[in-house]
Amino acid sequence: MTGAASAGEPVGVRRLLVIGTGSVTAAHLPFWAGWLKGGHPGTQVRYVLTEAATRFVTREALTAIGGCEVLADRWPDEPEPTARHVDLAQWPDAVVVLPATLDYLARLAAGLGDSPSVLALQCTRAAIALAPALPPGGAESPAYAEHTARLRTRRNVVVVPPHPGRSTSSGRLEAWAPASFPEVLAAADGLRAALGAPGPDGRAGPEQEHASARHLTEDP
Repeated sequence: MTGAASAGEPVGVRRLLVIGTGSVTAAHLPFWAGWLKGGHPGTQVRYVLTEAATRFVTREALTAIGGCEVLADRWPDEPEPTARHVDLAQWPDAVVVLPATLDYLARLAAGLGDSPSVLALQCTRAAIALAPALPPGGAESPAYAEHTARLRTRRNVVVVPPHPGRSTSSGRLEAWAPASFPEVLAAADGLRAALGAPGPDGRAGPEQEHASARHLTEDP
């Protein structure tokens, strides 16, 4: 992880939304928040944590390290001037979901809108990079294959495949860990450029960059 973190390649993303879901690998998000803040100071970042994610990482930790807004993925108890899901859909030019659990992928693939972040991703035009984190057997499950196949039909979605990881339950190398944050961010940025989203200079990215993002979508 430290080797990947040292490679701070420039990106054209100006407003990045990071969504963390309920995998133990969400515990790494504070590290990547510090990496983003130090390596990409020109990128505005906001975070959303699902309720399950807060079992492994706190909003307080991300706020302190990232120095930015960290929202809970739930409908607010009090009225807000802007609907949370609309704000989350319209604000970013790229979205990274890391880690993305099988449950979150299923809800997104099914077209649900049962939380602010899921509804926002159904409606956003921003580039979305999904980084699955799966339990043992998850990558071979028919459900995972079906959900990712559906998601890949969406023009603004790229699925960055997981890699073999050690299960915290069994201790064996049989789980599936998400791709590294730099890899997922690069996929989101490449897709953003391919979709024609403006970069920092206001120009649309070249269509050729679409292939550089999509080459990451082959499953293990």
